[in-house]
Amino acid sequence: MEFRRHMPPIKDWNVPLPAFDRRSVRRWALYGAGAVLAGYLTAYLLLFPSPMFRGSHVVPRLLGLTVPEATHQLQTAEMSIRDSGSDPHPTAPAGTIIWQDPPPGVAASSGLRVTVITSGGPTRIAVPDVTGLDAALAQRIVTAGGLTVSRMDSVQAPKTLPGIVVVTRPPAGSVEPPGFGVILVVNRGAPTIPVPDVVGLTLADARTKLEDAGLTLGSVTRRRTSDANPGTVIAQQPGAQTLAPPGLLVDIVVARSPQ
Repeated sequence: MEFRRHMPPIKDWNVPLPAFDRRSVRRWALYGAGAVLAGYLTAYLLLFPSPMFRGSHVVPRLLGLTVPEATHQLQTAEMSIRDSGSDPHPTAPAGTIIWQDPPPGVAASSGLRVTVITSGGPTRIAVPDVTGLDAALAQRIVTAGGLTVSRMDSVQAPKTLPGIVVVTRPPAGSVEPPGFGVILVVNRGAPTIPVPDVVGLTLADARTKLEDAGLTLGSVTRRRTSDANPGTVIAQQPGAQTLAPPGLLVDIVVARSPQ
């Protein structure tokens, strides 16, 4: 039996092969290598962060820790700490770490010294010198400086006008934290006001009469008695017609029902 060859030998095939440009091939090879490298770096840095070389560790996060706590963590990572002092910080508690170098998450070799800075707490404020100023103006100056006026005390200061600040507590120049309460001591002037007689008046009327005279109602004590109507004043201190400085506190005793 005889077979006929319907196809020519492969060597006689005349098939055009695509032409390859060496530059194109090289360019695509570089693209492929770059894509592989980018994928590796993405996995290394974002998905699976780990030290690049054997014998290295990831720098732990020290922010918010105290120096002893940070030292313990660094010892676990075979690293050490370098304390570079403290800086004021408005919110971080004093003694906690607010800055570190290298930052957390960086791969570093064993034995690395991590530099830290701790918080010194909020910036402290010097008490301003407001002696010799009117009490209202002194209060505004203290408040504007970041402190507060906790209360005003009064004294009799010779050769000083009434209502003028004679001293502050703590004294001017003292360094205190923001919002600290300063006491202003104000001259109340000479005792020139006769204390009015409020015995026999109701508590409300006694208060009004004292304030009209430039004085202030002090403590109110209630005492059981049958000698006066309940709710009326039966005693006062200082007594009526005593000379008092402006704003002096007058203490009174109010009658209660004997039963």
